[in-house]
This record gives sequence, structure tokens and C-alpha cells, in this order.
Amino acid sequence: MAVPKIKLEGVTKSFGSNHVLKGVDLEVADGESLVLIGGSASGKTLLLKLILGLEKPDSGSIQIDGVETTKLDRKAQEKLLHRMGMLFQQSALFDSMTIWENVAFQLLQDHQLSQEESRRIAIEKIVSVGLTADVGDLLPAEISGGMQKRVGFARAIANDPEIVLLDEPTAGLDPIMTNVIGELILKGVRELGATTLSITSDMKGARQVADRVAMI
Repeated sequence: MAVPKIKLEGVTKSFGSNHVLKGVDLEVADGESLVLIGGSASGKTLLLKLILGLEKPDSGSIQIDGVETTKLDRKAQEKLLHRMGMLFQQSALFDSMTIWENVAFQLLQDHQLSQEESRRIAIEKIVSVGLTADVGDLLPAEISGGMQKRVGFARAIANDPEIVLLDEPTAGLDPIMTNVIGELILKGVRELGATTLSITSDMKGARQVADRVAMI
């Protein structure tokens, strides 16, 4: 039996008396696109933070490729993060950086690539999400919300990750742009062969990108 790419067993997380996650079990197969749906404040975004290691569970197991991640040291955690890409709900672009610098942020932080090479990769990713190369020299405030979503996705896949996590990728977009972003995500993750975990409140979008849907 194949080892799941992502596996959660009995994951709990509370903040004081607020018990957000109460024994969550979840498996995502290698190369699968799973969409997680649930009500407001049900812990969907928190679950992504736990998988990323930005939060620690109170109890339970989180495994990537069969390796327990909840007790990794800082170096091992950073190595794991390099295997992941994340699209945040509000795109979370850095206002003072150009679009290409936003897309290349992790590449530049790694210090393994020159600025010229990082820019080249960033522009390739910008073009791959349907934008023109000259957008790379603009600031986030100079582009629309739909374009910012594209840039956020380009940043998420800039380092060709094995795992892509998407937090409400179509939130705040009109129906036409929602469909465009959904198609874009589907195309991008299939080309990468990445395992994808998305959270959304948009059922149409969920059906568009999901191999399987889970509810929390």
C-alpha cells in the first residue's frame, strides 16, 4: 500500500478554551488534489499552518511521506518547507517589492541562485500563469486583485514544490476570474505533478480542481 504524501492522525489544537481541531484524520495521496471544505472558523486555515509547521498540534501525528514532522528541529523544518508552496488567502504580496521579487522571494532567500537566475525563473512563472513578462517590474498596488492571485500562485510554484497548499484561492473574485484561476491552478499543479491540498468555500471551484473533497 502506497504511503500517503500527507497524513494526519488524531490532530488536536486548542487556543485556551477554544477547541478548534478535535482529533482530525486526513490522508492525501501522492499527486492527488484534495479540497477541504467546512464552515467559517472550523479550522481549515489552521490545518494548513500545522502542515507547514507554522503551528504545532497539541496532540496527534502529522506525516509527510511517512516521516513525522511535529518534532522536527529547525533545520529539518526549513528543509521540509522548501518542498512546499503556499498560496495565502489574500495573496500576501510584499507591497514594497516588485512582482518578480515577490515570486522569487524564496529563491532569493535560499542564496543558492544569483539574482539574475532568480529573476529569470520568476519571469517564467509569471508568464506561466497568464501574465506578461513586463508585469514583473510592477508593484502589487499596480495590478488587479485577480492578477495578484495569479502572482500569489506563481510564487507558490516558483521552486517547483512537491506539495502545494492553497488557502481560499478564489476568495473575493468574480465568477469569470474564479473560473480562470481554477483552470490555472489545475493546469499548474498537473504540470508539476504536485500533491495539492486546497481549502475553499466555493463548491463550484472545489469540483473544478478536486480529485476528492473532504469536510471538516
